[in-house]
Amino acid sequence: MMQPLNIVWFKRDLRVADHRPLAMAAQAGNVLPLYIAEPELWAQPDASGRQWAFAAESLGELQAALARLGQPLCVMVGDALAILRRLHAQYGIAALWSHEETGNGWTYARDLAVKAWAQSAGVPWHEARQFGVIRRISSRNGWAKAWERDMAEPITPSPLTLPPRGGDWPTHIPTSAELGLAPDPCPARQRGGRAAAMATLHSFLDQRGRDYRYRMSSPVTAFEASSRLSPHLTWGTVSLREVAQASWSRMYELKADDTPHVANWRASMISFAGRQHWHCHFMQKLEDEPRIEFENLHRAYDGLRPANADAQRLAAWSAGRTGYPFVDACMRALNHHGWINFRMRAMLMSFASYHLWLPWRESGLHLARKFVDYEPGIHWPQVQMQSGTTGINTMRIYNPVKQGYDQDPAGRFVRSLVPELARVPDAFIHEPWRWDGATGLPYPAPIVDNAAAAKAARDALYGIRKGADHKAAARRIVDKHGSRKTGMPMTGAKRGAQRPPAPTAQLALDL
Repeated sequence: MMQPLNIVWFKRDLRVADHRPLAMAAQAGNVLPLYIAEPELWAQPDASGRQWAFAAESLGELQAALARLGQPLCVMVGDALAILRRLHAQYGIAALWSHEETGNGWTYARDLAVKAWAQSAGVPWHEARQFGVIRRISSRNGWAKAWERDMAEPITPSPLTLPPRGGDWPTHIPTSAELGLAPDPCPARQRGGRAAAMATLHSFLDQRGRDYRYRMSSPVTAFEASSRLSPHLTWGTVSLREVAQASWSRMYELKADDTPHVANWRASMISFAGRQHWHCHFMQKLEDEPRIEFENLHRAYDGLRPANADAQRLAAWSAGRTGYPFVDACMRALNHHGWINFRMRAMLMSFASYHLWLPWRESGLHLARKFVDYEPGIHWPQVQMQSGTTGINTMRIYNPVKQGYDQDPAGRFVRSLVPELARVPDAFIHEPWRWDGATGLPYPAPIVDNAAAAKAARDALYGIRKGADHKAAARRIVDKHGSRKTGMPMTGAKRGAQRPPAPTAQLALDL
């Protein structure tokens, strides 16, 4: 008779290296590596074809890696709970192994259902940490030190072999169409998979990262200067522990480096290491309070914006047709690449929430679908930060014209993405409506008045912040979610050095 299954349930951890559930399951008995493509998950409003395309490429490489160990990845399509029940009834499940997941509300509910079934069926479910996020944490006190300890633990090697289970296990990785996803062209999307992850990591640490600290804010330079690791961390083709330890090694090497530009390298690696902390800091917020995906963190802001978005404004913003060239260029770049740098993500969200007065949930869902690196635990707390509904963060109302002049002074980025403005002189590229020849351009006039819309939003939010109960509720939010320091000690840096202050304008933290 076939032995009961030790199922390793892969979710967003598509690798064999530094995969503790896989290593532990291999020590416990024969392993069935399993990925469940869940059509209901991919029907959620934050899911998209570009995300699945990256995941499918990563699954293909994972399948090949597992096959080399002896047991290919089993891929099943359907409801996870129903599939696990069926496998238990047919073969018996000795144990279920997986990483903890700080996902969206749907995955949270699914995991609760699986947990309840596993307990009732007597199936042990062993979950390991995927990031430096601590489940059921009672206080943020000591969180930063715990993160450092987690990231400093040894990299878990992949098993040397996985004995074949035998049997006719399905291995077909479904297409987007088979999962019911709409066509979602993304011509310059990064490729998924472990090989791409490692190449991206090493090219950043050895070549591209020298001016990261100084070039990550502008979309003109950020596509090359940023690490571009965020989709690989989201889908787990590389672990954050691997990235952290590679960063620390690079910082150690730089201590003895006296070549030109070493100061730039050191500053950039310090910034990069700091953002790894903040990556998990924001994920911890959603882990601690899942309602952040759906409700204002500070409830004083309930009812501030209309319940339903202005369809015309939402459509214009989503299509990159607001009449503000820099905003539109950023949205079009995101559509083309599936990625854009943190400051531009923040500006896009700020413009939607303040200038267009759109409810953050609807504009946040559009961005979530466009981001190949969509990480719910980072995305939703940051969406609320940029919309002013946390009650504890500085209100950042980006001036879309000023951002254009600051980040793209020559208009090179705008011209590459908004060809309708080809005839506009450089002096007017960020304000084409001021040009005498603007009449007849195949480009819309500004959808709102910049100054008036920003003032109205600022007045509305400051009115709420003056409320009698606002500060008391804000203090409770800080007690639960706030960092205990303005900076965190940096591994590999000089004694007494501090990490940069918490970023207030980032949606992906440029990892």
